[in-house]
Amino acid sequence: MAADTTRDRVLGLIASAGPITAATLAAELGVTPAGVRRHLTALAESGFITEHEPPGTHVRGRGRPAKSYVATTDGQNSLTTAYSAVAVDAVSFMRSQGNLDEFVETKLAQLEAGLRASMPEGATMSERVEALSRALADQGYATSVRPGPGGYTVQLCQGHCPVQSIAESAPEWCEAETRAFSRVLDVHVQRLSTLAGGAHVCTTTIPVSPVTVKEG
Repeated sequence: MAADTTRDRVLGLIASAGPITAATLAAELGVTPAGVRRHLTALAESGFITEHEPPGTHVRGRGRPAKSYVATTDGQNSLTTAYSAVAVDAVSFMRSQGNLDEFVETKLAQLEAGLRASMPEGATMSERVEALSRALADQGYATSVRPGPGGYTVQLCQGHCPVQSIAESAPEWCEAETRAFSRVLDVHVQRLSTLAGGAHVCTTTIPVSPVTVKEG
C-alpha cells in the first residue's frame, strides 16, 4: 500500500510539475533516488509517464541533460476524477438540446466565484497568480506556476484537470475557464495548450509586469 501511495505521489507530481527529473522528484518527495527510479520504471511500463524530449536537435552522450518526465493521457486519466462517463453523456445530451453553453457558463461562474474569493487584498499580480493556483488545487486541479521568459509573464500549468473528459467533449469549457481566469486576475491571459487538446499540461500565460520599451 505504501508503495502504491508513493507511486501515486510520484505520478501526481509529474502531472503537476512535469517535465521533471528523477533527482527533483526524489528531493521534493523525500524518496531515495533508487526508490524514485523504481516508481518511474513501473509508471513508464504502465504507460502513465513518458520521457520528455525538448524541441530541437539534441546530441546524446556526455553532458546530456538529465532525463525529465511528463504524464501521458493515460497517466492523467488514472488520477482521481470527480466526473464519470455519465457526465460526458450528459454533455452530449445538453448539446443536442441546445443548452450546453448555458450549463458551461453556469458551472464556470461558480468556479469563478470561488477563485475570486481566494484573491488576497492588495496583492501583486504574482501573488494573485499563486493564490489562483492554490485555489485551483483545492478544486482538484494539479497546478504549478513557472516564470516566463524575460520575467514579464508567468505560466499557470495544470497537469491534471478533474473535468478533462468533459472538456474533451466540450471545448467550450476550456474557453470559458480561460475567460474566468482573466476576469479573476483582471488581466488578459492566453491559453497556450490544453490537456483536452492532447498536450501533457494546460498552460496559460499571464502578464505580471508591463514591458518597458526603451526609446532611441
